[in-house]
Amino acid sequence: MPEKRKDMALVALTCIFLYGFLLWAVLKPVDAQSASERRPLAAPPAASWNAVFSGVYMTDFEKYALDQFPLRDKLRTVKALTALYAFRQKDNNGVYLQDGYISKLDYPLDLRSVDYAASRFRYVYEQYLAGKDMAVYLSVIPDKNYYMAAEHGAPALDYAGLADALGARLDFAQYIDLFPFLELSDYYRTDSHWRQENITDAAQHLAGQMGVTLSAGYTRHLAEAPFYGVYYGQAALPLPGEELYYLSHAALEDCRVYDYETGMNIPLYDPEQAAGRDPYAFFLAGPKSLLKIENPQATTGKELILFRDSFGSSIAPLLAEGYASITLVDIRYISPSMLGRFISFTDQDVLFLYSASVLNNSKTIK
Repeated sequence: MPEKRKDMALVALTCIFLYGFLLWAVLKPVDAQSASERRPLAAPPAASWNAVFSGVYMTDFEKYALDQFPLRDKLRTVKALTALYAFRQKDNNGVYLQDGYISKLDYPLDLRSVDYAASRFRYVYEQYLAGKDMAVYLSVIPDKNYYMAAEHGAPALDYAGLADALGARLDFAQYIDLFPFLELSDYYRTDSHWRQENITDAAQHLAGQMGVTLSAGYTRHLAEAPFYGVYYGQAALPLPGEELYYLSHAALEDCRVYDYETGMNIPLYDPEQAAGRDPYAFFLAGPKSLLKIENPQATTGKELILFRDSFGSSIAPLLAEGYASITLVDIRYISPSMLGRFISFTDQDVLFLYSASVLNNSKTIK
């Protein structure tokens, strides 16, 4: 009899657990966004005869149920901790942790992707730059795997092969090697991007190779909100927030930043973004197709056109000290064929500055 009661109690507890979570899932409000993963969550699918009989409804319902499950973020953390410490898995959700730094696995080298990126850069050159008195430069930003993968035993790109392949395809540009001027501590622990306060030597090297001098007399400031990078949500690990620093300089105080998308001026640094969904948008308002920084205090009339990805948002303010203007172009968000409507290509310096991760996954480039 006691054994029967034990079995009945176990069945009852199982039913309470299963049906309790079911009822909770049905009654809880639908969450539109996942703050930790920085993505929209699936909404309840619309039912129709076609959707039901084709199987689309159940496929969409499964996605909805997974996204809206109660305690989803906490269960993701339990799963990540179990995978990392109990099962000793080296990565979880495609990211791995080493010495407090999180990085995303990105391999092998995709030469077709590099070819595509090079073809888009060459289009820009042939359409706007060829035959003009314009100095053209190229530089690749390594991702954190360059500094982490070997020690962790993780696969990584052939970075030398990437730089060589890109340089060979863009023979019109002078290559500037940034790899010796960066190290792991120059990157955020929970994000893919570099830390602005740690890249002044890289900025000076870039500027020097382009014939511009930076004084490096910066003042460091701490943003109020803690920084949680894109890998924080993907890893689902209970890691502390980081400090977000930014640099100011007397030459930057009067800089004006014009946003072609909105037709309005925006700040170099936006404190409100630091506490938002994408804290790295603190720098130049995040993803923007076309911006122009004007520096009235510039000691030269030199101008720069910077073709860039998101890494350019934090280094451009440092380079602005040496230029009367910097036009930032992100051809992931604007077609290169449209640039002639907004930019007069005359005698500016031109820098193609892209991260290895974007070059190896270049389908986002238009």
